[in-house]
Amino acid sequence: MPTTRRDLFKLGALAAAAAFPASAAPAATRKVERAARPLRILILGGTGFTGPFQVEYALARGHRITLFNRGSRPSPDWPGEVEQLHGDRNKGELGALEGREWDVCIDNPTSLPFWVRDAADVLHGKVGQYLFISTISVYADGSRPGIAEDAPLAAYTGSDPMAETMERLRADMSLYGPLKALSEAEARRRFGERTTIVRPGYIVGPRDETDRFSYWPRRIAAGGEVLVPGDGSDPVQIIDGRDLAEWMIRLAENGTTGTFNAVGPDYRMSTDAMVHGIHAVTGGPVRFTHVPAEFLAAHQVGFGGDLPVWFPAEHAYGGYGQVDNARALAAGLTFRPLATTVADLLGWFAGLPAERQAEQRAGMSREREAELLRAWHGHRQAG
Repeated sequence: MPTTRRDLFKLGALAAAAAFPASAAPAATRKVERAARPLRILILGGTGFTGPFQVEYALARGHRITLFNRGSRPSPDWPGEVEQLHGDRNKGELGALEGREWDVCIDNPTSLPFWVRDAADVLHGKVGQYLFISTISVYADGSRPGIAEDAPLAAYTGSDPMAETMERLRADMSLYGPLKALSEAEARRRFGERTTIVRPGYIVGPRDETDRFSYWPRRIAAGGEVLVPGDGSDPVQIIDGRDLAEWMIRLAENGTTGTFNAVGPDYRMSTDAMVHGIHAVTGGPVRFTHVPAEFLAAHQVGFGGDLPVWFPAEHAYGGYGQVDNARALAAGLTFRPLATTVADLLGWFAGLPAERQAEQRAGMSREREAELLRAWHGHRQAG
């Protein structure tokens, strides 16, 4: 299917946004209004991808922040006072939280049900609201378009979910969705109606160390012939880590509870819209070549891996590009323009050490891409 009229309007809007540097200004340069009431917010984690954005936005809104983590990462230079508590949840070390009270707890890193159980043992009755960061991977059927929050969840088939460990999870990532679903259930069981479940999809933007979405801006910025999977019409959903983080703080301020799919944008973004939107920021000579999914599969290309973020609409995970976000939009989730995310991401990446910039953690190599493009052009000529 060709690029739609709606896509063309969106591409034009992205190009216009990219033409004005002020529109791509990092969030830190924007004025943030103070919240009506300051909250005491406990963030479990807080030094990974989205956590620092939560802290920065919450401080700008006038909240008091406490972080609890292992202290294994250097603490950022916060723009305000942040209390730091240490403990290892893998070892059940939560003593630093005992005897304290907070208005809100945001649980960022949990993938294991016993982490929720142990936190609840200490925090039950001591926090007014518990916000748990889950994932759209909890859904049992990733192929179904329009997945809403009440869709069936992935079933755990092991013997004891409370005995699962990070080591076993890393060895068998098929456990990820089921264990996240059970972690959600434990949060609801322990915190009841004060629980908020947020299910993101692909989180992108500055501080993203996975390189999944970053593959595309980096590759398009390099120029030349770029392999675009499918016919360009497959849907893609992403969310800037800052949009996710700031919305979660607003959920806490509003006392919003329930379950929400945190995916974006607020329109149907096709693969073509994504790559052309990125090119509107990067500029330079680029030629996009569409290669059918069937051809890619026949050449052992890993969907979502060799070509990150993208899945064919009919794939077993194709529904992850068309998840229903209506409930989150109604609860105030908003999105930066793609141009802003791309510009800020590339700016952040340019500031990383040279050895990190030379590393590619996701996506195919240029050699592999060139090989596939040659094979595709040969196939078309032969046909």
